[in-house]
Amino acid sequence: MSKINIKNAINSFSSLGKQLIEPDASLMAVINDERYHNAWFTPESVLRAVTAIGKMLNEADLHTWLSKYNLQINGLAKKVGLILAGNIPLVGFHDVLCVLITGNHALIKASSQDARLIKQLLQRLVAIDADFAHQFSFVERLVDFDAVIATGSNNSSRYFDYYFSKVPNIIRKNRNSIALLTGTETAEELFNLGHDIFDYYGLGCRNVSKLLVPRNYVFNFFFESIEDHKAIIHHHKYNNNYDYNKSIYLVNGNKHLDNGFLMVTEDERIASPLSVVYFGYYDNLAAVQQTLQQQSENIQCIVTTAPIEVPNQVVGFGQSQQPALWDYADGIDTMEFLANL
Repeated sequence: MSKINIKNAINSFSSLGKQLIEPDASLMAVINDERYHNAWFTPESVLRAVTAIGKMLNEADLHTWLSKYNLQINGLAKKVGLILAGNIPLVGFHDVLCVLITGNHALIKASSQDARLIKQLLQRLVAIDADFAHQFSFVERLVDFDAVIATGSNNSSRYFDYYFSKVPNIIRKNRNSIALLTGTETAEELFNLGHDIFDYYGLGCRNVSKLLVPRNYVFNFFFESIEDHKAIIHHHKYNNNYDYNKSIYLVNGNKHLDNGFLMVTEDERIASPLSVVYFGYYDNLAAVQQTLQQQSENIQCIVTTAPIEVPNQVVGFGQSQQPALWDYADGIDTMEFLANL
């Protein structure tokens, strides 16, 4: 990587963050227009993603994050190919940030589902600091790269593993998030858990798709506490998923609980369909901690206040979609990877 002025970079990205926390009229126009390109990207969802990145790019956290790495290496910038996902707004921004702030060049293959927002943010970054204009390119096909960071499904990861095997790479697969409940949660905590389930309509790897609950757990209080999230059912795509999954359960006689906008059913799997959350019972926290550790490669976040020790995965209620700069996808330190190219 090439030498980069860390102080200037922190100033530039923190300035961008301030713009994102309070979007101006032109950015709000982009935010509002996304729904016409991707029906899942409602103004509310896009604004949530934009402001979350804005909060993440605060000066104090940037200093704390970057102080861990040796970024004062004076060499040639590496060309790092980035294959970005498009399941939720700006999901690939952190990878772009890591490449730019390490002084490398990002070859960005954006998802067709989320190509406009990332370009808007980078245009704003260049307006703040023109030097960044030479550090990224948007491409339709990756060629002439030194390393690759690719995010996709379990199926696409097999292709990525083969195609990019000869260069340093990070290949990400499907992951989902879990909430571990003890039965002592407050109404506010369970309402906040609703954000972990419903934000971005459940499309993100940080969305909770499964609940682990004590044996004989009663779901009444859970359903009462998330009632204020019921407006999600008015989104036509979410509603279509709800109607489809409900009809399947009714036709097949699958036992499930239903509050009119979310179904809960017992299932061993972690990844549930949209509008459905799976659950499983546990008998003691020691056993469930062991299970979570064994399944860690399939889990992005564990939402809980229970006293368990699973490194780098536990977050509080309502926090799964509020990652900090050092919350790396799949637990792989992207900055360490880039620093060692």
